[in-house]
Amino acid sequence: MLLELLNRINSVLWGPPSLILLFGTGIFLTFILKGIQFRHLIYAFKLAFSKEGNNENSGEGDVSNFKTLMTTLSATIGIGNIAGVATGVTLGGPGAIFWMWIVGLLGMATKYAEALLAMKYRIKNRNGEFSSGPMYYIEKGIGPKWKWLAIAFALFGAFAALGIGNSVQSNSVADVANNSFNVPNWVTGIILIIFVSMIIYGGIQRISAVSSFFVPLMAVFYMLGALLILILNYDQIIPSFGLIFHYAFNPVAATGGFIGITVGQAIQNGVARGIFSNEAGLGTAALIAGVAKADHPVKQALVSMTGTFIVTIVVCTLTGLTLILTGFWDASGGLISGITHDPSLEAGALTSAAFGSVLGIVGEYIVSISIILFGATTIVGWYVYGEKCFEYLVGTRGIEAYRIVYIAACGIGTIANLGTVWAFADMANALMMIPNLIGLLLLWKVIRSETIDFFTNHFKLAEK
Repeated sequence: MLLELLNRINSVLWGPPSLILLFGTGIFLTFILKGIQFRHLIYAFKLAFSKEGNNENSGEGDVSNFKTLMTTLSATIGIGNIAGVATGVTLGGPGAIFWMWIVGLLGMATKYAEALLAMKYRIKNRNGEFSSGPMYYIEKGIGPKWKWLAIAFALFGAFAALGIGNSVQSNSVADVANNSFNVPNWVTGIILIIFVSMIIYGGIQRISAVSSFFVPLMAVFYMLGALLILILNYDQIIPSFGLIFHYAFNPVAATGGFIGITVGQAIQNGVARGIFSNEAGLGTAALIAGVAKADHPVKQALVSMTGTFIVTIVVCTLTGLTLILTGFWDASGGLISGITHDPSLEAGALTSAAFGSVLGIVGEYIVSISIILFGATTIVGWYVYGEKCFEYLVGTRGIEAYRIVYIAACGIGTIANLGTVWAFADMANALMMIPNLIGLLLLWKVIRSETIDFFTNHFKLAEK
């Protein structure tokens, strides 16, 4: 009953109006910023990973550009890149990957705008730490009369953290730990509760330090496994891309027990899973970007948009190609001759089986370990988001209560129904996205003026 209700709500929230708002905002920001995500991507990576871009004296803030990016990636590189992509491809066909790319490329401009405004309108809380997010740039940038919209975002964000960033992750982690290593769900729940508690009680410094250590290692570990599969089947890479482009604009025909997939389903699932994986448009980037050390808002904005490129264009594409060429996106077998699979497999198990079909038990373990580690760090990263939203609503004194609820939700998620959890996550995404995108559109002049100021007066100096 609950799942059916959530699916009905999501069909409205993710209907044409929301898609138009999302795509329209991305296109509009790309236009007014003159394609900044394409023109300055290399410089953005330099700011994120070079010593010059992470100078401790580069500006006021709590953590460096690199640590800020890693904390953001810890919350975005996770189940959405493995199980989420599998869900999108099985429900939307290979064409869903194309729409994930579109969301990612346009989302880079959106995430840039979110981080820029986060830096410009950030504040210091009573603990001496920076706080930022859509609620601050809506209230301070647009004006007090729009505070209701800021409150709406913070409320949805605090709840979304319990779903998309917490119970969805713990549910998938428990499922994989049970299937791959025979660990009971309740045991996984206890382990996650202990791990998450140890990290989040150390504050942003401990969270960013853990993220900076684990995220690069995990990403490389997973991507090397996917790349090995592509190398071993290099002759099927081009045909896989062919399926992606073809089914982005053409329905997948029904055959046998397969009911077929419409173009609308490809778009809807590609967009929903694309946002789930990179969070562009949700406003979450703004919740962490404001803690960065930077002497101009544009610098951290450029760093933030590299996260979307890494997550969607790189990691999600690798997962999608693996699923397509192995045939694990439907029940009829893929481009590699002779491979078939059980269509009842859950999303995470589907990706694991796809890796295993080529690399054997090693491939299955690569995915299983990646899901467990990605899921655990995502829970930690999303705590920062939830805390900042809750802090805006009730102040710093209420943080302790939110921590307890967040930790409890982590344990409960390990035994929850997966379908209900995913549906709730999709709903929470949309409810965060709408207020944030409205705020970005109303503040477009600020975004453009800050960008012009940087590239006119600071860019050449920063390049030296």
